[in-house]
Amino acid sequence: MLPVDADSRLALLKVEYPAVPETELILEPGLRARLDQVVSERDRLVELEKLGLDPTRSLLFTGPPGVGKTLSARWLAHRLGRPLLILDLATVMSSFLGKTGSNIRSVLDYAKSSQSVLLLDEFDSIAKRRDDDSDVGELKRLVTVLLQEIDDWPSNSLLVAATNHGELLDPAVWRRFDDVLEYSAPSEEQSIIAFRNTFGETDTGFSDLFPLLAILWKEKSYSDIARSAKWIRKRSLIAGISLEEALLENFGKEMKKASGSERKFLLPFITNSSISDRRLSQITGFSRDTIRKYRNSRPVEAD
Repeated sequence: MLPVDADSRLALLKVEYPAVPETELILEPGLRARLDQVVSERDRLVELEKLGLDPTRSLLFTGPPGVGKTLSARWLAHRLGRPLLILDLATVMSSFLGKTGSNIRSVLDYAKSSQSVLLLDEFDSIAKRRDDDSDVGELKRLVTVLLQEIDDWPSNSLLVAATNHGELLDPAVWRRFDDVLEYSAPSEEQSIIAFRNTFGETDTGFSDLFPLLAILWKEKSYSDIARSAKWIRKRSLIAGISLEEALLENFGKEMKKASGSERKFLLPFITNSSISDRRLSQITGFSRDTIRKYRNSRPVEAD
């Protein structure tokens, strides 16, 4: 039986089994290798035991929203063939305040007794610095309990904590985890991969815009990119225009919002695309003469 709140009888956990990642996991190679290591360790438990070693039992994911922390936990559960148990600590704190301690203990006991991946989302909402005067004594004691639980977490289960605000965590939290993975916004190359995964490869020429979108959307997370891509696809359907035209329309809006220096920086990249001078002029606001000038100034590649 899933743990429930004693009064409301509402389930404290969200369970995903099988855990199916909704999109491809795109990470820089170092992070991906460390996740692969966690999976590989579970396949070689006997060898680790002979060396007196335990597999990774706990992970801390930290970084801005939408960069793949929850997706990584789902990916781990999928690869390990285990249920993903998700506890949103912020929700527990707001909905069940007063019984937070007993509810969290119930969740931790349940997860420890099952072969699962437990994701403690919004970890900073509870594992704050114990010198934070705004917190009541009960919550400070709960942090101490959490630290002990992390230390004693069994090797048959995997604990993953995720936070968007690592700076709020109690300093003692960091060294309690077997590994700490720091996530960041996608690079231009990773953004282009995300575009290709969403739109697919095409021979119509609009994939030339992916590098430009990666520059324009350099501050966007994977979630932001996926949301924008979905909007473009829906725009194509509702307006009865091609996917290429919907993408160009969106690109034009982004260009108009960009600063003058950003637009000038993008101009050489724009003229590398196979889109006609007339259409580029319409969507970017640059004159056709300016676009032709940049096209004609490109060096000719040798055969």
